[in-house]
Amino acid sequence: MAQLDRLIAVMVTNKADSISLMENDAARMIVKGTPTPLTKTPLGGAQIVALLGEIAPPDDAAKLTAGQGTTFRYDSADGSFGVRVRRGETGWMVNIAKDDHGEFQRMTGSFRAMPEDEQAAVRASTPGGTVAVGDARIPLELAKSEIDGLLTTLVQKGGSDLHLRVGEPPVIRLHGEMMRIDGKRPLETDMLEAMLQSIMPERNKKEFAETWDSDYAYEIEGLARFRANAAKERKGVAAVFRVIPATVVNVEQMQVTQEVQNLCFLTKGLVLVTGPTGSGKSTTLCALIDLVNRSRTDHVITIEDPIEFVHPNKNCIITQRQVGVHTQSFKSALRAALREDPDVILVGEMRDLETTAIAIETAETGHLVFGTLHTTTAASTIDRVIDQFPADRQDQVRTMLSESLKGVVSQVLLKKIGGGRVAAREIMLGVPALSNLIREGKTFQIPGVIQTSRRFGMITLNDALIEYVNDKVVEPKEAYMKAVEKVGFLNQLKQAGHDVSFLEASEEFGGAGDKPKEPPKPGGAAPRPPLKR
Repeated sequence: MAQLDRLIAVMVTNKADSISLMENDAARMIVKGTPTPLTKTPLGGAQIVALLGEIAPPDDAAKLTAGQGTTFRYDSADGSFGVRVRRGETGWMVNIAKDDHGEFQRMTGSFRAMPEDEQAAVRASTPGGTVAVGDARIPLELAKSEIDGLLTTLVQKGGSDLHLRVGEPPVIRLHGEMMRIDGKRPLETDMLEAMLQSIMPERNKKEFAETWDSDYAYEIEGLARFRANAAKERKGVAAVFRVIPATVVNVEQMQVTQEVQNLCFLTKGLVLVTGPTGSGKSTTLCALIDLVNRSRTDHVITIEDPIEFVHPNKNCIITQRQVGVHTQSFKSALRAALREDPDVILVGEMRDLETTAIAIETAETGHLVFGTLHTTTAASTIDRVIDQFPADRQDQVRTMLSESLKGVVSQVLLKKIGGGRVAAREIMLGVPALSNLIREGKTFQIPGVIQTSRRFGMITLNDALIEYVNDKVVEPKEAYMKAVEKVGFLNQLKQAGHDVSFLEASEEFGGAGDKPKEPPKPGGAAPRPPLKR
């Protein structure tokens, strides 16, 4: 009795879809898309060749001995099975599946040798189907189980992002740091493409084929939703998955201040949540929309790309629309929203001038509008909005913005001492003094007004950062790296008696670029102009 017969018997008893053997990994059976270990210890390359050599026909056994891949059919006491063997940079990979209804052709990729009508018949009779990658056909369930397993690992480890690249093992971002998943081999082109195709909606498959980029959402029920981006790079396909928790977060969990929470009870106005990519803007907006959902009895429309957090109806009615699926664009959805009896509108991203213009007009006409921008401070947010418009319209936009803008929350994420991350937020609220500065184009004075308006609930980013350092939540170096106005923050660190030796260390090792440059002293030599070539 061949040793593989024992694994096959277990597979048949458990009604598994297939068996997967990979070098330096335990043997696994795939049951309804879920991989289950069959052996306690990983299999070496020589072991896999020996196992297959017992059941392979002579010609195929010779290929295995020569280190070549092959496909063959194996008949045992438990039935007939299709065996597909590949060998890549990471070692041997074997798939074994029962040869029911043309399963052998599906598993071995031999569709090319079949007439078109027979190919169609096999595909129609094959549950789950296959993913075509070049000349190969990879079982859909196997590809899907691989990506689901990686995403499950990401959530279980508490990571925020999963990075997949050809020739690299899967990498997760954990507390801001990139870490390779232990025990995982580098990904091959065929398998990575199949993994992405197995979960990508049809619309995105077409978009990816045409533009080589696509964004979409994917959900594993009971685990989490994921925001996905697929792209092409130097080595082939690549993808990044961002975890979106399965449960909606609230303002208490996010430690949103009462003054920011009060913005959720306005009847009209524009509220912007800003920050660099990966700063938690979507999560903060989710908490604010959840507060609206719990506290008001209104109609909320969200326009997103893709839909991230799924809001169940509570006291409000929530209408969630995805760009490219439920609407053509942000601007068309925002224009249509005015005819859908909204009270609150969330614009996932104010990408272009027209979307921004409609959002400001909507906020002026009796609606509360939430939006996001990729800016780092409140002052730069206002400049970014106004600079989108032609020069002859900017004075008008300043006036409209001074009246409609009710708040800007600019945030960054910092690594906490002991693990985890925390958001530092600069908060600007639409008080009359700030409205006047916006109207008069004096945005450079905004940080000073925010600093002197703590009593209204406003705070600068530097003050939010120094509070975390003083409370020993984050390290001084981490806060300094995330500060936008570094000279002022360095002075705050020194005044509070914090150790700033990390700056001297960076200078010693050639990292002086991180240290803020001192302004030139009065009477000093002027800098020499660059030489003209």
